[in-house]
Amino acid sequence: MCFAVDYRRVLKSMESRGFGRINMSVNIVALGNERDGVSEDSQQPSLIWSYLGRSVLISQMNSSLSPSHVGKQVFTKYQACIFGNVRLVVHDCPVWDIFDSDWYTSYRLIGGADIIVIKYSVNDKTSFQELKDSYVPMVKKALNHCSVPVIISAVGARKNGVPCSCPLCSSDRRSCVTNSEGVQLAKELGATYLELQTLNDFYIKKYFGGVLEYFVIQSLNQKSSEKVKKRKKVQKCCRVQPPQLEQPENMPILKGEASRYRADLYNLLSCCQCADVAFYSEDLSMAVEAHKIILCSVSHLFMLLFGVKSWSDTHDASIVQLAQSLFAVEAGHPFRSFPHGAPPCVLPVRVVVKDSVFFSCLPDILHFIYSGASQWERLEEDIKKKLKDTDKTEHVLEKVKCILKTPGKLNTVKDCKSHQIKQLRNTSLRLFFNTPVLADVIFKVQGAMVPAHRAILVARCEVMAAMFNGNYLEGNSILVPVYGVPKDTFLSFLEYLYTDSCCPGI
Repeated sequence: MCFAVDYRRVLKSMESRGFGRINMSVNIVALGNERDGVSEDSQQPSLIWSYLGRSVLISQMNSSLSPSHVGKQVFTKYQACIFGNVRLVVHDCPVWDIFDSDWYTSYRLIGGADIIVIKYSVNDKTSFQELKDSYVPMVKKALNHCSVPVIISAVGARKNGVPCSCPLCSSDRRSCVTNSEGVQLAKELGATYLELQTLNDFYIKKYFGGVLEYFVIQSLNQKSSEKVKKRKKVQKCCRVQPPQLEQPENMPILKGEASRYRADLYNLLSCCQCADVAFYSEDLSMAVEAHKIILCSVSHLFMLLFGVKSWSDTHDASIVQLAQSLFAVEAGHPFRSFPHGAPPCVLPVRVVVKDSVFFSCLPDILHFIYSGASQWERLEEDIKKKLKDTDKTEHVLEKVKCILKTPGKLNTVKDCKSHQIKQLRNTSLRLFFNTPVLADVIFKVQGAMVPAHRAILVARCEVMAAMFNGNYLEGNSILVPVYGVPKDTFLSFLEYLYTDSCCPGI
């Protein structure tokens, strides 16, 4: 009884929240005959009619009969108002053979239902067995795993307490349906099981009505939430978009926490995890490891060198000439393994640096690139200290400028200032997001293949770093399945790792 009283309070709060002002409806489909066809009064009102006639929530009720079907009434359609202007539409179908003779109508009714009520008489064992064996599987198929609430109502008081067990009476229509049989049927459908001994005020209004009204409220809550989300989405699409401004260099991404984007990529060089390229001196005595995706994100020359861009598509002769004169790309050496986490299925690239002076400054140049190419003056200073020769310093710096050069543009010191190169790398790394170019791992999310780059993942995410560099199966796998995460959510996560933002244009 407390159950029903609590829901009366809920119903009042629903009205105060304005459900009557929202154009919504709840569709209920009631299946089965709760009357005992042998001795029950055929004029006894049905369960649905009894509830609609007694509920204090129902107003403006009317009913209509369906067209006759093989001499029988197929269903009765009731329409009423609840919570003011919310429409309650009920199709009461007492004849199960609608599934046999009118497949389209039965599946259409169930497919459009918000709540399903299955009724039977506890004194009609034959009808119950037919319901269980023939029609419940059809209902489950029509639902097709949809999360529609189902109420199973066992109606009537059992008239023969202990059914006869002799063979001659095994099919006796008067055998009772036991409580355990009804509960088992409810388990098969994932339904709520109710026993209604009689259709009086207690069983109709407070017992059956309380459960039905609970599911009505849940349905309205869900539909109201969907309408609000849809309205917000439409408003967002129609809203004038604000101008896209450049993100400040140290803009906090969380309260009290500055962005670690540049620091994460810089640390990648220090630990050299997932390095997939090694620069060698001409005599092959020394090597400096790096990452193709970081180099390609700031340099068109490295895009040519590692096959991201085609030589024939490059019309800047100075970049092509420098690439050919300064570097020589060789296939990965079969006897050399990378000690810092490159997967065995990805062949390392060996690049010989033909200029010994440039190679001696390569660690400083890589530090400059990995730090966001934002400290040109410091790079000049470090190379001057190392070489102690003005001509050699100028020689190396000119090559660095050409490496960072945008094809077709003049190469100046101003082009290498911090804000120019920082913007270049941020936008270029976005070009590698969710593309197979240089990718060395593929995530399988909800059946979709999402390519990615281990270097970026390891640098920007501690969990990914542990996964790819620890003793896990994923560390040596190209294809990594992802479970329990929607594709759009996973893509937003990857976009943040690559660009430090989930907002295109920022």
